Amino acid sequence: MGQIKGFIFDLDGVIVDTAKYHFEAWQRIARSLGADFDHKDNEQLKGVSRVRSLELILGWHDLTIPPEEFEQLLLQKNEDYLNLIADMNPGEQLPDVARVLTFLKHEGQKLAVGSASKNARPILKKIDLLDCFHAVVDGTNVTKAKPDPEVFLQAALQINIAAEHCIVFEDSLAGIQAAKAAGMLAIGIGQPEVLQGADHVFADFTAIDHNFLHQIMSA
Repeated sequence: MGQIKGFIFDLDGVIVDTAKYHFEAWQRIARSLGADFDHKDNEQLKGVSRVRSLELILGWHDLTIPPEEFEQLLLQKNEDYLNLIADMNPGEQLPDVARVLTFLKHEGQKLAVGSASKNARPILKKIDLLDCFHAVVDGTNVTKAKPDPEVFLQAALQINIAAEHCIVFEDSLAGIQAAKAAGMLAIGIGQPEVLQGADHVFADFTAIDHNFLHQIMSA
């Protein structure tokens, strides 16, 4: 076995597909403001904090609202989102995520989650993967959003692995940029044309075999 490395996973779009729930919750907020919000808009919010997401939605439509209303909309979005994810279950794990996690853990590697979501822990618990990780760093632990590397550097610190020995799995461009800024190997989950700058890109975890994982463990 190669040296012990740190494998850091984004949550939304990597471990579980919560994008549909975020989309519906943000769409409700946009409609309450009299604004349109479609799937293309939602793609631009991947890996982005809740505050920044609302700022973007307002900016796209040249809207200005009082600070109190801004805070209320943030709370409303989270409440709607929590209601939507209340019935999540292990069946919502993305394909082969559990296989890869089990393999890495069996190999003695350190596993962490690095996510902008402030709901990472309850979601991981609902899909029965919380116990797979040695650390979970999310929006409740950091102040800077991706592409700032803070969330990944904090995850590396918590699992006690140097940044240069960490591998990040991400589905957003901001996440790839954050991983590279942290000095980590960046593996994109999605489309190469979107995840520019990633060291490797796979459509999903079904395309990642154990030989590849052994290679990056030994690199």
